[in-house]
Amino acid sequence: MWQRLAPGLEDRGVLTTWDVDAFLVLCEALARYRSATQLVNGSALLVQGGSGLMKNPALQVQAEAERTFLQVAARFGLTPSDRQSIKVEVGRDGNKGGADRLLS
Repeated sequence: MWQRLAPGLEDRGVLTTWDVDAFLVLCEALARYRSATQLVNGSALLVQGGSGLMKNPALQVQAEAERTFLQVAARFGLTPSDRQSIKVEVGRDGNKGGADRLLS
């Protein structure tokens, strides 16, 4: 995911060095979601628990990872409606605002 999305987000000034940890959370949430989805798809929705059948715990992991992913994805404008709210400053010389402008 990092290799697929980071270059485009960097080019648009949405992902800067200051955002790396938040973007890492996004990538990890997607990895957890995919792992949990594989577990759910490879087993039953209900599993045997101590007191009988219970909801597969992987479903909870999947739902939490999905919520985390969607919340953080919105910050990076990764859905069409979220992209409309992302505003990135562009300097007079065409450079994007952000950390790089502060270090020059």
